[in-house]
Amino acid sequence: MNPIDYRKQQLTRRSFLGLTSTCLGAAALNSLLSEDAFAQTGQAIGGLSGVPHFAPKAKRVIYLFQSGGPSQHELWDYKPKLKDMVGEGLPPSVRGNQRVTAMTSGQLSFPLVPSIYDFEQHGESGAWVSELMPHTAKIVDELAFIKSMHTDAINHDPGITFFQTGAQLAGRPSIGAWLDYGLGSMNQDLPSFVAMVSIGTGNGGQPLYDRLWGSGFLPTRHQGVKFLASGDPVLYLSNPPGVNSSTRRRFLDDLAQLNELTQDEYGDSETSTRISQYEMAYRMQTSVPELNDLSGESQETLDRYGPDVLKPGSFARNCLLARRLAERDVRFIQLFHRGWDQHTRLPGGIRNQARDVDQPQAALVQDLKERGLLDDTLVVWGGEFGRSVYCQGRFTEEVYGRDHHPRCFTMWMAGGGVKPGVSHGVTDDFSYNIVKDPVHVHDLHATILHLLGIDHTRLTYHYQGRDFRLTDVHGKIVEPILA
Repeated sequence: MNPIDYRKQQLTRRSFLGLTSTCLGAAALNSLLSEDAFAQTGQAIGGLSGVPHFAPKAKRVIYLFQSGGPSQHELWDYKPKLKDMVGEGLPPSVRGNQRVTAMTSGQLSFPLVPSIYDFEQHGESGAWVSELMPHTAKIVDELAFIKSMHTDAINHDPGITFFQTGAQLAGRPSIGAWLDYGLGSMNQDLPSFVAMVSIGTGNGGQPLYDRLWGSGFLPTRHQGVKFLASGDPVLYLSNPPGVNSSTRRRFLDDLAQLNELTQDEYGDSETSTRISQYEMAYRMQTSVPELNDLSGESQETLDRYGPDVLKPGSFARNCLLARRLAERDVRFIQLFHRGWDQHTRLPGGIRNQARDVDQPQAALVQDLKERGLLDDTLVVWGGEFGRSVYCQGRFTEEVYGRDHHPRCFTMWMAGGGVKPGVSHGVTDDFSYNIVKDPVHVHDLHATILHLLGIDHTRLTYHYQGRDFRLTDVHGKIVEPILA
């Protein structure tokens, strides 16, 4: 909403409240009726009128973001001709005027290095998958691979920010915040948008800042809530010493009345956010511990997610929590897995990373399908860019590294209206350039919004004199991967 129009609305409401003696009771009654309507109909709380714009295929999203830039060469994009070109320089006709990072710009040569890992075709779709992903290989017929992703960013922070917000510079709303703003929440007792961060085996990886799940210029009630690996899953969720639940309830009731007076006086939307967040925190004191209690999960389920499933902060545990959040109708669930940035000694590093994620992500897709949730849950997998075909640093055939490569890389999607068992886009023999069906970051965002029933050109927010949207002024739906 235009902030000026919002201010006018608040002034009008303040005048009404000042003239009406029953105003607070009416406001409270309206809140209760809204909650009762939600309980009876299951309609979303909040959101914009008229959104979704059309019938959605997906109700929720689980985004498995692989921070650091996983190498498509070692995982998904099989290039057998490279085995006959080991150590040869990357042809200038292939490289063209592509910029490289400062880490390789000083190299005198760019020797080609194929993956040391074997690839095989799997499933009825015949998808090529590396030996590093044996569990994911078993579910390829549920996946839609996008081999022709490309991005504008060549370094990590702008690259990660671009995928989360549609812009390389910080300050824009994250995709989960846009969805909460447009569609509202499907759950009264948990946040609509949850983020979890896991650390890969062996290294910490790129730093991930809270702004990546922030609300930018949208009201802060739309920001994501980060679940922590240790202690309280959410900061300050537990009552302080000497305060029981009934005392906290009375405190929040009194505080809400004070905040309502402030809201009526100044018309600041952030005051409403503060009221709603206090109430959500109170409800989460019950819902979050229940969510984190895995004692009700069968041993078969735990085994499916792998040996790290009970380890706090592991990708395996976070994948299981993602399924539990999906069951509870959390709208947007984001899992960040760090540690994919292998500039040197890539073979050993990527083997550890793949071992961290392979079994849990395959289990998540299978688990969702068996529980009837995959049809309306969209699962997205990928990082901020791919890796170069040439070796960074000292060249050897067995121990090598790869630099950042934004020009083409691979992602996959599953469920939620996506066509299963397909591969979209083609890269050249070096996985260096796209030769067919390029997909840009804005195209990916437009497609995700489309599957949730949103026309990406119509989900906008007026800020600093113009209407902003997640896809800026770009974006086209990737129609061939839609079911």
